[in-house]
Amino acid sequence: MKAKQLRRCVGCKESKPQYSLIRLAKDINGHFNIGQKLDGRGAYLCPAESCMAKAKKSKGLERSFKRTIPAEAYELLTNTLASKD
Repeated sequence: MKAKQLRRCVGCKESKPQYSLIRLAKDINGHFNIGQKLDGRGAYLCPAESCMAKAKKSKGLERSFKRTIPAEAYELLTNTLASKD
């Protein structure tokens, strides 16, 4: 039996199964992508707007990626989370 892969949400800081979270990845060119199968440095976020707001307020994504996150990336995330509902 395969063990569940747990990942921590950068917003609410709760550990949850990997498949229930959205993976945000930064590729080698510095662009941000949303998806599970992308290469590069990644961070996980719950598919809830409240977690995205917490991650923005606490700068959790900036710490994970070790760089400033542009406002356009937060807008993209907000739109993506809204379309998932």
